[in-house]
Amino acid sequence: MSVDEGRSPAEDADDPPRVSVVVATNRGGPFLAEALASVVAQTLPPAELVVVDDGSPDPDALRTITDAFPVARVVRTQPSGVSAARNRGVLETTGELVAFLDDDDRWHPDRLRRHVEVMAPRPDVVVSYCGMRTIDAAGDVVVEADQRAAADRRDVIRGPGVMLPNLVIRRETFDAIGGFDPAYRQGEDLDLVLDAAAHGPFAFVDEALVDYRYHPSNTTRSYRDLATAIRTILRVHRAAALDEGRADLVGAYDDRLRANDRFAWWSAGRAARTALRERRVGAALADGTWALRFAPTAPVTRLRPVRPADGGS
Repeated sequence: MSVDEGRSPAEDADDPPRVSVVVATNRGGPFLAEALASVVAQTLPPAELVVVDDGSPDPDALRTITDAFPVARVVRTQPSGVSAARNRGVLETTGELVAFLDDDDRWHPDRLRRHVEVMAPRPDVVVSYCGMRTIDAAGDVVVEADQRAAADRRDVIRGPGVMLPNLVIRRETFDAIGGFDPAYRQGEDLDLVLDAAAHGPFAFVDEALVDYRYHPSNTTRSYRDLATAIRTILRVHRAAALDEGRADLVGAYDDRLRANDRFAWWSAGRAARTALRERRVGAALADGTWALRFAPTAPVTRLRPVRPADGGS
């Protein structure tokens, strides 16, 4: 349901860009109502809120949640994965800008307003992104926002902390890229960000406007799959930069690949420590062995805690 129906082309030219919101889910879950409530509470209402039910096993239960938010329009699809579900959601939208909300995250009320304020006067900006905190299942902050501004495409590649939960993308850029690549089940947002960086500059909203929820059923808990997907995506983009003769970009991709190796080591170390606390020695050894095989030359000193959000959703 669009709040802007009936506007003339002249009015469109004078008004700021409208933001459409897409939520893809296959579970509903205990956090969906809070996520949708954070959209409804925006000080700048979205053009529409599209919820894609990606073949959830209990659509009636999901409907019970979404029916409490009349502005939400639900589109049900056969199970196809989050990338295809988000692409389908975007097809249902009309806004010039698109924001994506995972079913377990939440937004500050000024989230959409601040992004529009940054992007409206700068039509060259293809993506804006904001600060993002990490919260636990109870909603308590466990990691404060530490994103930073990206000066250029190389900075975007190296990873200033821009990913799906905290970005807003121009619809024309999303369409030019071709949306999310359904081949990627993890790290698909990294692929989108790297593609978008080739189309124009990014703008940073230096405020913590997104809460990224980290909990046991979160997909980023599968650190091995995530690190492997990130490596695959980075290598594909690096190869393209090499073919284009962009040595500067190749160097940036090499930096990001090394950062991913450190992420893999840090994640494996955390998993191993948890296993040891639970007296699962075999599992701890398996985590360490995997890290050695995945990145045998990765530095293991001065490892800083790397949020799962740094690598992809």
